[in-house]
Amino acid sequence: MEGWGDGVDEEVLRRERAKARELRNSQWWKNRIATGCCHYCGRQVAPRELTLDHVVPLVRGGRSTRGNCVPACKECNSKKQHLLPVEWQEYLDKLARD
Repeated sequence: MEGWGDGVDEEVLRRERAKARELRNSQWWKNRIATGCCHYCGRQVAPRELTLDHVVPLVRGGRSTRGNCVPACKECNSKKQHLLPVEWQEYLDKLARD
């Protein structure tokens, strides 16, 4: 989805990505991934296989805060990309119908 980041200042993105790296190294994040459960699909995976996903993506105005970061399996994170929560739910609903 090219073009999503066009309206977001590169310096803001750089700062938020640095904050995300700090969060990934925090005890809070280690506790979040310890269960090995993907926030989106609920699938159990090895904790080291979970990625940090921004519920509201950085390029859509989200921030690297505890309230906006969740553990996601690589498959869900890759599919979600830059979608907002409502867009992601619409995508899942469409899959369920097809």
